[in-house]
Amino acid sequence: MIINWLSDNFIEIFGAVTGILYVVLEIRQNILLWPIGIITSGVYIWVFFTGKFYADMSLQGYYLAISILGWYWWMRGRNGHAGRANERRGEGVNGRREENRNYYLETGDEKKEEEKELKVTRVRLKTALILSAVFTGLYFSLWFVLDRFTDSPVPVGDSFITSLSIIATWMLARKIYEHWYLWIVVNASSVALFLIKGLYPTVILYVVYCGMSFAGLVAWKRSLNYNST
Repeated sequence: MIINWLSDNFIEIFGAVTGILYVVLEIRQNILLWPIGIITSGVYIWVFFTGKFYADMSLQGYYLAISILGWYWWMRGRNGHAGRANERRGEGVNGRREENRNYYLETGDEKKEEEKELKVTRVRLKTALILSAVFTGLYFSLWFVLDRFTDSPVPVGDSFITSLSIIATWMLARKIYEHWYLWIVVNASSVALFLIKGLYPTVILYVVYCGMSFAGLVAWKRSLNYNST
């Protein structure tokens, strides 16, 4: 009985386990979250393709692409926007750049390795406005498609959660602190949506996700404070 149930629900179990592992690694800022994301998205692309859920397959394709980008950005670290910020701080007068170069040489390999990491940052106003505009466009576009061309019982909720998840995943790839607030909204909204749909095991999973999102908010706050000193 148990073996049959596990066999019939393998994909759902796999998604739950990797999803929780993904969030744990995300909280810990562990770069292994990206290969986990790539594997998970790859599996679900195949699942949705064979099940002819092409919209869901496309969304997983986005997650696959952003996981590859996020992995690259996190590995690139100092060569990305964090590195450019350090360079700007070193572009003062009277040899400030040379002082910074000497400073990094004197602090040893451990300090240099730390500086190579992509740092947790706050979202800038310009970026927030652009992301808000992108979210609005995605939300209304998906709402229109789901309402007009599918039999989705909750096109408004599905569109909201999907659009906000896309924005939050991009912010995670750039290590922007405020992405945790979006995940809290996404997970809380998902709990309400899945309650309406009667998917009670999934409700429990998203309650766990919601709690982990608060933990991530606290953990990344400490990193943010450390980076600002």
